[in-house]
Amino acid sequence: MIQKIADQASRYFVGALFIFSGLIKLNDPIGTEIKMEEYFEVFAEDFGSFFLWLKPYALEIGLFLIVLELALGVAVLLYYRMNLTTKVLLGLMIFFTFLTFYSAFFNKVTDCGCFGDAIKLTPWQSFSKDVILMVPVLHLFWYRKRYKPVLYSKEGHAVIGAVVVICFALGIYAIRHLPFIDFRAYKIGNNIPQQMQPPEQPIFEYTFKQKKDGALIKSAKYLSDTLIYKYESVEQLNADKTRPKITDYSVSDADGNDMTQETFQGAKLFFIIYDANKASTKNIEKIRQLIKDLDGKVDMMVLTATGAEQFEAFRHEHQLAVPYYFADATVLKTIVRANPGITLWVDGTVKGMWHDNDTPDAAEVMALLH
Repeated sequence: MIQKIADQASRYFVGALFIFSGLIKLNDPIGTEIKMEEYFEVFAEDFGSFFLWLKPYALEIGLFLIVLELALGVAVLLYYRMNLTTKVLLGLMIFFTFLTFYSAFFNKVTDCGCFGDAIKLTPWQSFSKDVILMVPVLHLFWYRKRYKPVLYSKEGHAVIGAVVVICFALGIYAIRHLPFIDFRAYKIGNNIPQQMQPPEQPIFEYTFKQKKDGALIKSAKYLSDTLIYKYESVEQLNADKTRPKITDYSVSDADGNDMTQETFQGAKLFFIIYDANKASTKNIEKIRQLIKDLDGKVDMMVLTATGAEQFEAFRHEHQLAVPYYFADATVLKTIVRANPGITLWVDGTVKGMWHDNDTPDAAEVMALLH
């Protein structure tokens, strides 16, 4: 009886968690790409330049891992080919447990991206999650040969095959458009200046040691009588609520002048081209037409992380008659999951966002201003 309960608990816990994690990342494969690039850069510094060769394929590798995660989750629930499934599952868990421990111990990557932008975990929280998850995974692996599949072989093959095809289709759609559900700080409806402010002011709890008998006393106020109390330490009680959701948004012009506050004034239509060398140009005619139709009606700006000389050449080649400014590439990828992407802000509040494949017309943009 206990064995059966452990089998079912492990099966449903592992399957549900893998599916939940996979679906969140499938919603936003570009976010996974950014995280993969971050890991590759860290590994390149510590283990060699080989990992930099993988960086151009971060999106493809990330999407493959997302689909594999979802397929494994469904396979565990169906007890599908458990000998193979649990071996792959255990291999992934060993790798990612090492990865999260390495990130936490050496403070390399501050967020593993396990649950995308929906749930942020600290490095040690990520490692703890993997350690806990390893227990049911090991249970499934140890008893793998005794599990009987829920479906017959052909039906099982069909279900797993369908899961893989559907997940790849959804992932590609999210890449070619925008995430189905937006968990980012730059989502429509958010006010960016507010997102750059901490939700709460810090609250500190002081620890004092009493001089007479050495007893520890905790107080939210500093006890100033140094003849009685000896200061020991201070702990911030609400540290998780005093960090702004946006900490790295900054815009400058070609001379290095700060233009950040300018981007929050009035209606601004931004064209995000974080890398002109990789920017898609198949919808550039639609973008040019939009710029032409909105000329004099809306203040328009291009934000890029490309060098001034390179972007100047790109702008002239594609006749983009819009002033351009500079921001960090990762920030721009976070603002819009597209290159190019378009977003409309009014007094710093996000009113609209589009992938270049869904470039709006002027009437659609103007309707959002009213």
